[in-house]
Amino acid sequence: MQLTFHGAAQTVTGSQHLIDVNGIKILLDCGLYQGRRAEAYKRNLNFPFDPTEIDMVILSHAHIDHSGNLPNLVKQGFVGDIISTSATRDLCATMLLDSGHIQERDAEYVNKMRARKNEAPIEPLYTQKDAMDAMPYFTTQDYYRQRQIAPNIYLAFKDAGHMLGSCIVQLDIADQDTGRDVRLVFSGDLGREGIPIIRDPETIERADILIMESTYGNRLHETYTQSHERLVKVINDTYQRGGSIVMPAFAVGRTQQLVLALHELMEADKIPNFPIYVDSPLAVNVTSVFEMHPECYDDEIRQFMFNYDVDNPFGFDDLTYIRKVEDSKALNTLRTPHIVISASGMAEFGRVLHHLKNRIEDHRNTVLITGWQAPYTLGRRLVEKRDVVKVFGEEYTRRAQVETLNGFSGHADRDELLEWVGAIQQKPDRTFLVHGEEEAATALQKSLTEQFNMTVDVPYLGQVFTI
Repeated sequence: MQLTFHGAAQTVTGSQHLIDVNGIKILLDCGLYQGRRAEAYKRNLNFPFDPTEIDMVILSHAHIDHSGNLPNLVKQGFVGDIISTSATRDLCATMLLDSGHIQERDAEYVNKMRARKNEAPIEPLYTQKDAMDAMPYFTTQDYYRQRQIAPNIYLAFKDAGHMLGSCIVQLDIADQDTGRDVRLVFSGDLGREGIPIIRDPETIERADILIMESTYGNRLHETYTQSHERLVKVINDTYQRGGSIVMPAFAVGRTQQLVLALHELMEADKIPNFPIYVDSPLAVNVTSVFEMHPECYDDEIRQFMFNYDVDNPFGFDDLTYIRKVEDSKALNTLRTPHIVISASGMAEFGRVLHHLKNRIEDHRNTVLITGWQAPYTLGRRLVEKRDVVKVFGEEYTRRAQVETLNGFSGHADRDELLEWVGAIQQKPDRTFLVHGEEEAATALQKSLTEQFNMTVDVPYLGQVFTI
């Protein structure tokens, strides 16, 4: 068996891990790499393997850094199954199409800027049609239902608790080269206990080989309650200044989480009633998907709906979902306090860029970051509180406040990751840490080695292991 790490190796984007066993090539995730625009475009366009040789993709969840390059994979000749939970498939049906749309529109906008500088135009990474062409390759599998996906290879999913439909991948393999039975577990992105809407992450009984995320392998989060309290302060302080709040947020998961939190705070009279806009056609579609999959819900959201006699936790009087471009543009003329939640979560593309451009130079405003930001993204530069940032290639002086809340994170922190591994009754012989910057991954490597005496590797991009 060979494992090759083609993405999310000592970084947190572009998840792609290739398993070559029994003459079958299985790709775990096929995500977009996010970073410097030119580098990201090149890496996403050019696969480090032949897509026609991949037999199947197993998709841990729908976030774009895990699913976003599937249209390119199909475009370049992949004809196998893309296996996911039904919720992940339904989310991808809207997310990948939206990603193609955003890339087309962003390429169009950037090309206008490039034309002014007599620079050559760029092509979108893929189009809406490419995204639609990828959807027929999806096939779904429910949690806990083991099935054979290839000779001597069986697949089962457990709930990762990260977002709607996210899963831990469990592969039971009869390795013909070594003559041994191997259980390979891919954690995907692991969630946290007590985060509303979705269930808590599940534990596993055993693993021989473990591929595990390490996003926050060296950090601890605030509790969800602490972030709730800080959210109240940020909102009230900004409101008192007469300012507005821009929240870059993933349209899937994080947006619904923030909407629910704001709904709860308004019902409890902890923040003023003032306009909240979700400026994302994708978020509207995604909310419909959430309503289609109550099997993924936890008890907390049901209790909130019961306590406040709420029919729809993702809809209330002060909340407006924006679809049309002209309505989105109209938000930039508002001069009274309001909140805009808009994609993308790392502020790299989409409508949030226009909202930041129009608000970032006003000291009364706040940019509220509620998720991890990859290096070289605009979101990371905002977290670092750079005095000058570029939006659409133009420089803007940052005068707006920047606040970061990590209690809303959908990723387990260091102690939660260690607790998850500690619950594994039969520890893995080999563990590979992915989806984490080098510092975070190596810190978790040290912790796992010291606490559980495990053999742990932090693979670099393109590294191959024969097991």
